[in-house]
Amino acid sequence: MAFGTYKEVVSARATDKAIQKVAQDGGIVSALLCYALEENIIEGAIVAGDTEDAWKPEPTIAMTPEEIIAAAGTKYTFSPNAIRLKEAVRQYGLEKIGTVGTPCQIMGLRKMQSYPFATRFVADKLALIIGIFCMENFPRDSLKTFVEGKMYSSLDNVNKMDIGKGKFWITDPEKESGLALKETHGYEQAGCNICLDYVAELADVSTGSVGSPDGWSTVFTRTDNGADIFTAAVEAGVIETKPMDDVKPGLELLEKLANGKKDKGQKEIERRVNMGLPSPF
Repeated sequence: MAFGTYKEVVSARATDKAIQKVAQDGGIVSALLCYALEENIIEGAIVAGDTEDAWKPEPTIAMTPEEIIAAAGTKYTFSPNAIRLKEAVRQYGLEKIGTVGTPCQIMGLRKMQSYPFATRFVADKLALIIGIFCMENFPRDSLKTFVEGKMYSSLDNVNKMDIGKGKFWITDPEKESGLALKETHGYEQAGCNICLDYVAELADVSTGSVGSPDGWSTVFTRTDNGADIFTAAVEAGVIETKPMDDVKPGLELLEKLANGKKDKGQKEIERRVNMGLPSPF
């Protein structure tokens, strides 16, 4: 299946104007984490926070809605959020933790839960795992190289990045510009070449912009826990939804991209096996 196992898929957005103002798309990650925090479903959240270095996020333990919202927005470079999990439990004393991550990070968290030998009494504190759609990610130095060398903008001046319509987009105070995605492939994290998961199939809830109109996000609820929290947030008025059948471009485009990533990754895995190189499976 292109999308993995899920219970429901809808188009959705946060209703809070403060979240809408800073969100990448529909603000679902921020809205869900804030709702879960305020309802004591979680006691804190591990998110990709900003640093003094432009577009160099670092894992941050957010304890308030304001701290969660401050970390809003997609960062197209790696933030190893899982490294703060032990600290969140043992130093912050958190018993119920929310977190957000890319599909590969979510897989790592699920492995920690399944084989908890090195993370005993830590991984079971994860109360809400939100996954974000991801085709590829970039080392920060590689991101800087193609933004400044091919898109002619200083990374320090870029205030938003996005991927859509076959291009990598940046916005700075002077302009918006796009670079064909085929021009960025050589800058990807090496592991992205063998990843088969575009839609964070192992998360409680996964979300991303593809399939929904501007300002909205496509949302999959995947586990009982994820479905319960998402439904409660909708009923509380924190999130509004539309059926996917009522929005464009809809699931057809998302399915194409999800299957495309699976096919690309599988071919690279087979190539590595045939050459006697290490593979993930």
